[in-house]
Amino acid sequence: MKKLALISENKNYTAVNVGRLKDVEKYSLIHPILKTEIIGKVFLKDLTKSTGTEISFTTIPPKSELGYFHIHYNDEETYIILKGSGYYQVDDDCFPIQEGSVIRVAPDGIRSLCNTSEENMVYICIQAKENSLEEYSTEDGKRIAVTPKWEIKK
Repeated sequence: MKKLALISENKNYTAVNVGRLKDVEKYSLIHPILKTEIIGKVFLKDLTKSTGTEISFTTIPPKSELGYFHIHYNDEETYIILKGSGYYQVDDDCFPIQEGSVIRVAPDGIRSLCNTSEENMVYICIQAKENSLEEYSTEDGKRIAVTPKWEIKK
């Protein structure tokens, strides 16, 4: 199966390449709880050395479902649908999703999704501790004057 390519890293960053959306289906892993192989899934936390989020890319084949409902103890999840369409269920609520849909689910929300389209569904899931974001966007930043090392041809 496919392995992530390290682009570059130093003490302040790690950059990897997942590949094109169609390449996500080439990844696989053994699910730590189910002990079964999951095709079309790649977790990024360990590979990018992240300390605040777990991010994963997942592919769900046409006319199929994730395969299980789940909750989390401490972490909320945000799902971003990049390709495909189907339904997302949280607790007793079920609603349509498609490319561009973004769904945030609290830890206690019982969740899963399915792909009803004729193409692979691809989504990103971002998992982080609920209520851990203290400062964000421009409040947690400062502009620094740096000369870029790239060249943009116009």
